[in-house]
Amino acid sequence: MKRRSLVLTNEAARHPLRARLGLGQCQDLPQPKRGWRGITAQDVREFLLAYCACFLAVSLYIA
Repeated sequence: MKRRSLVLTNEAARHPLRARLGLGQCQDLPQPKRGWRGITAQDVREFLLAYCACFLAVSLYIA
């Protein structure tokens, strides 16, 4: 017979999906290194990708 704990959710997890994982399965994710003013390299990369995609879409629409 399998023993079950009385608390089936992790009350410390803030997100509802993370709370359903249980007590032992929810681990904290590593925080990315923050550079100047809290901007990471991933933030810059995503901004440039969105900017280039919008510029290309507008350029194709005008031409």
